[in-house]
Amino acid sequence: MHGDRVLFIDGEALVIDKPAGLPVDRPRDGGLSLENHLESLRFGFQRWPQAVHRLDRDTSGCLLLSRNPKAHARYQQAFEQGSVEKRYLAVLAGVPKGESGTIDLPLAKVSTREQGWRIVADPKGKSARTDWRLVATDDAGRALVEFRPSTGRTHQIRVHAATGLGVAVVGDPVYGTADKGGMLLHAAGLVVPRGTKEPIRAEAPMPERFGVWPL
Repeated sequence: MHGDRVLFIDGEALVIDKPAGLPVDRPRDGGLSLENHLESLRFGFQRWPQAVHRLDRDTSGCLLLSRNPKAHARYQQAFEQGSVEKRYLAVLAGVPKGESGTIDLPLAKVSTREQGWRIVADPKGKSARTDWRLVATDDAGRALVEFRPSTGRTHQIRVHAATGLGVAVVGDPVYGTADKGGMLLHAAGLVVPRGTKEPIRAEAPMPERFGVWPL
């Protein structure tokens, strides 16, 4: 992985701009994953860095890696406590109603033999909250929307867009319609508090596959 993908680096942490299509965990079929790039991300350290959280295979953008076990435990705790600020950009296949709001929709995992597993809105599920803001619309009737999740559930933004706003992320193969251009969801910003130290701050530029939008 080229150094131009590194958005932040110091002695404890590394934030990379993960490309879409690269899984964080090694896939069952044995294909390429983040693990294949960890050697090139050591930057003089003996240890490989370790991913602190997950992004879906087809989601690009800010991914935090720790450079030692103590830092890893602290950052994981920050994610679990909800003190990490996460900002996503997504192109939706339609324009949601309103300019902004909060989606408060608990989520649960369901599984069938035919379709495999997916996440659904379920009042008995785990709490999930996402603030959203309409950034722009285009002539094709699509919308660029900023999402700021305060919880970190699997597929949270994808389900909150499709079910909470009634408009799926463009290219979402599970909750919308697959598209040869891929899924247009991007982790654009990350702020991780570190007590008395300066927080980790990273911004990942919007990928070319999103097209041109006024930001």
